[in-house]
Amino acid sequence: MRAFRRLVVALAVCVPLAAVPPASAAAGAAPGGPGAPSHFGLARKDCVGTAAGRASKVWYTVAGGVLSDVYEPTIDNTNVETMQFVVTDGSTFTELQARDTTYRVETGRSGLSCTVTSTSRNGRYQLTTTYVTDPGGDAVVVRTRLRPPGLRLYVRLDASVNGNGGGGAANGGADGGVVDAATGAPVISDPNTATSAPARDYAVPTHLALRAEGRLPESSVGYAGTPSDGLAQLDADRALTP
Repeated sequence: MRAFRRLVVALAVCVPLAAVPPASAAAGAAPGGPGAPSHFGLARKDCVGTAAGRASKVWYTVAGGVLSDVYEPTIDNTNVETMQFVVTDGSTFTELQARDTTYRVETGRSGLSCTVTSTSRNGRYQLTTTYVTDPGGDAVVVRTRLRPPGLRLYVRLDASVNGNGGGGAANGGADGGVVDAATGAPVISDPNTATSAPARDYAVPTHLALRAEGRLPESSVGYAGTPSDGLAQLDADRALTP
């Protein structure tokens, strides 16, 4: 198993996760590469889901109570290590979903959706998040509710587009990341057709965007384990660094 470097994004509340063409205008490439070594996602899944029709070429998984591998455009091509929420009051605490909550999982009656209820180990809040594949496009739609009000909700996407991360030739080429100037959406891209996955030579250039219903009020793209990592900033300062 080959290690790779991680490119991560952090932003204020978002909803859909979609694979899209690269952004036409960018607010600058991610600083701080190549970042900390990464690993493949957790194999023990809580949920696996896709659309019932053939229009969508996305398969999502949930593991450890958070969004895990998201496969597109083929069922063996992962683009996400994890996507999870970060909650802070802006002054005294920062909690990461996988690190600081317990959870329970329910599937919808159709069997196509997965709902995760995450509860702070310290009793500070509860998150209810539903995942479902967009039947008409290559996207995972995520809806979440945070209670009580008054807290700040961020989402952290640890991307591995085309099965690759942020670091160099040993990983089939580095992913790149920018923030789209028009929408505030982080866009992670891998233009390479090589991959670190064994016995696979049919990868295609792939782009991943994290979008919301409206313009994102705050977002960043950085490398895991470096000062540009949004989680490191939130843990240290309870806020993202511009």
